[in-house]
Formats: sequence, C-alpha cells, structure tokens
Amino acid sequence: MNENLSDIQAKAISLLKELIAIPSFSKEEDKTASCIEIFLQSFNITFEKHLNNIWARNKYFDESKPTILLNSHHDTVKPNKGYSLDPFSPVEKDGKLFGLGSNDAGGCLVSLIAAFIHFYDRQNLKYNLLLAATAEEEISGKNGVEALLPYLGKIDCGLIGEPTLLQMAVAERGLMVLDCTSQGKAGHAARGEGENAIYKAINDIEWFQSLQLNKISDLLGASKMTVTVIETDNKAHNVVPSQCRFVVDVRINELYTFEEVIDTIKSHVQCEVQPRSTRLRSTSISLEHPLVQAGKALGKKCYGSPTTSDKALMPFPGLKIGPGDSARSHTADEYIFVDEIKEGIEFYIKLLNQVL
Repeated sequence: MNENLSDIQAKAISLLKELIAIPSFSKEEDKTASCIEIFLQSFNITFEKHLNNIWARNKYFDESKPTILLNSHHDTVKPNKGYSLDPFSPVEKDGKLFGLGSNDAGGCLVSLIAAFIHFYDRQNLKYNLLLAATAEEEISGKNGVEALLPYLGKIDCGLIGEPTLLQMAVAERGLMVLDCTSQGKAGHAARGEGENAIYKAINDIEWFQSLQLNKISDLLGASKMTVTVIETDNKAHNVVPSQCRFVVDVRINELYTFEEVIDTIKSHVQCEVQPRSTRLRSTSISLEHPLVQAGKALGKKCYGSPTTSDKALMPFPGLKIGPGDSARSHTADEYIFVDEIKEGIEFYIKLLNQVL
C-alpha cells in the first residue's frame, strides 16, 4: 500500500474512535464488524465474514507458503458502574484516548490492521499474512475465533493482539472451572440425623486449599486452585443438607495438562468433580520461534501472562503482544495512550519485517 507510516497511524486511530462509539458487547458485534468491513473496503482489500468475524488474506497469498495469523478481537465487556465518562464517547485528552474497548483490545486490533495494510500488496513475502478481527473473546464464546479457524486453512503461527505493554507474553495460564458436589443424607438437625454434606465438602475444600502441584514454571510460577463458591439447596435452618456444591477456579501453568490435574484431583477427593470445559488450555511458544527471536532483536522481553485469551483456542504457536496495559482492561474510564497505538503499529511492522 502507498501509505506512509504517519498516514496509516492516523487512519488507525480514527478507526478506533469509530469502534469505541459503537456498542459491541460479546455476541452483539455486528455493527463493529460492519465498521471494520468498510475500513478494509476503503483500501480495496478483499475480506470475508463468518458470523461476526472478519478476515482477509494478503493480496499475493500463496498456499505453498507458511501463514502467520494476525488476530485481535472487537467485542467488549459491558461498562462497569464506576464510569464517569460516556463509555461510547471517544474522548482524546492529555495524550489518552478514552472509551470502552480502547485498551482491551481496540488499540491492538487497529494496530494489527494497520500492519496488515502495510504488507497487504507486498510481493515475495516469506510468509502469508491472514488478518482476523474476531468476536466473543471476552466471554470465551464459541462463535469467535474457535468458529472461524476451520475456514482459515493451515496456519503456522499467530500474532495475538492483547495489551501487554508491547512485551512478549510467551506463555499463558490455562483456565478450568470445576463444579464439585459432595453427597450426604438429609436429616433433622435437632436429632443429629443424616450425613452432613457440608462437612464432607469442607474436607475436600481443605485439600484444595493445601494442594501444591510440584511443577513450577519459570514463566508462570505454580499452578493455582481456588474455591470461589459454596452452596446448598437448604432454605431451612434445621435440615441437615444432603448435597453441597462448590466451585473451584483452576489456573494451570504450561507444564500440566487439564487431564493430569483432573486425575490428581479425583484420586484425592470424595466429591463428584465435573469440569465445565477444558477448552482454555495453557499455552506457550518456544523462545527459539522466529517471532520471539524477532521480538528479542527489537529489545522486547519475555514473560508469562496470568490472564487467558483466545490464544488458548489456537492449535498452533502464538505470541501474545500488543499496545496498552492489561491492568487498564475492564476498568472504569478505560483508556489507551495515543502514542501507544502509534508505537504498536510501528512495532508490529518492524517485527513482521524481521520475519517476512
């Protein structure tokens, strides 16, 4: 494309302002999808759509070459009650661009789109580039990148845009939620009848509390299990509960599989254990991978990310990196620095130049 860097930076920032102004809660991203379509059309870029996911291939896409996916999401969470600004008003003040989704992950998305445009009509690239602006990331939904991947063909690696202060998240914790049920026997509390399911649950909860999985990751540290909910169906104070349910939030490092962890749990507890899903697996990318090596050459550092992203749903190596700060995500009066977006675009172009 005959776009100089400052021009494409300005157009990307303008696109982000448009996206902020359009509510795009998870499962309701149709209007931001249309906005992205119009933006790509303005550069004569051919694109395709599946559900609320938009994707495009570089002009000289060659099936015989390996492919790099450039991915970020255009859905947002709902604004929390702490907002003092209109979450859908893209206000620029003191070098900051305010608005819902500005930091998570609008800045990353428009930066990746800008980098894709930069390379779109370049010939003789070593890799194909495939841009995907996807939906439902914030809820780990099944109609986002997971639904789109079967349409994209073979992908060799991915660049996943999430706010990381432009440092390289080379590993990511996996997330699994367990529904646990302890069974007892109902009885009258006054007569000491029955088997109290709460007491049985407490024994298992104490095991979860004291558990230490011994594989410690250099990048992510120890795996963690936290009991977050406990309940019974009892409404009356005088009934010994026959059933007690509790929920365990499991965050594992890249050294374990969910299957290993489930087997360990089931061999030590009495309660029934049912994972809600094992989709959001822990991931890592080799420190020798070309994308990581290119980032190191540009002075970027590697770290392990405690948060989960769509990277967990990708069956190929992925590097999570992008402008903005994860600490600002989902906060009231969310913002990203305008210079962070400019730096993000410049960085993505330089990184891809190293590889392409």
